[in-house]
Amino acid sequence: MIEELKSEEIINKVGGKFKLTALVQRRMAELLQGGRPLIKDVENKTMLEIVVQEILQDKIAIDDGTPDEPDVN
Repeated sequence: MIEELKSEEIINKVGGKFKLTALVQRRMAELLQGGRPLIKDVENKTMLEIVVQEILQDKIAIDDGTPDEPDVN
């Protein structure tokens, strides 16, 4: 599982290692506080595995404050 966190795919998806670390930490805290997983198959998975799958499936991402689409107005 730790090896998946070192893959270029997941690092590039969130914009770097530090952003990945922040996203994983924030999401794990949410799950610990009772947040529901955003993926279906969570049986026999660790919290870290759930978070990694959520990232890879584009269920969660870093909010960097920039809009997803340019403002037309």
